[in-house]
Amino acid sequence: MEASEDPRIVYADILYHPHHQSEKRAHMPLADRAAQFSAYDALAGFFDMIDEEERFTEAETELDENARELLDRKLQRIAEAIRRGEQPRVCFTVFVPDERKAGGSYREITESVRQIDLVSQRIVLNRREGRGGLYAALDIGRILSVRSELTDGLDAQE
Repeated sequence: MEASEDPRIVYADILYHPHHQSEKRAHMPLADRAAQFSAYDALAGFFDMIDEEERFTEAETELDENARELLDRKLQRIAEAIRRGEQPRVCFTVFVPDERKAGGSYREITESVRQIDLVSQRIVLNRREGRGGLYAALDIGRILSVRSELTDGLDAQE
């Protein structure tokens, strides 16, 4: 076709033919046809994976014998207060394991203590988990430190 020729004349024999429709296959809806040509993300999930790798977790600190003994004395003092009918308010520093990778993080949880269960090695708090759920509990083995008016004097003795 030369530059001066009119394409409507050159292609006149095919311009007004009906669109071919297969007799063997059903016609594909326009939405499905458009989906074939939608953007393709070759790196789907890659950036989420990078963000997850960059997310910092720390290893759980193992208490030495002196720190473990101090923690035990503090818990005994709190247990005595509970036996007297008190529900002391205590700030715990607790290791919370990460659900997706090794390690975790330390969090401070301040709450009134309902019970210290030495058999199951748990501290039961007054806070309930979920709507009408069970009382929240902390694993004694994951506690790094305890602060409260009841136990502040024990730190000074060390």
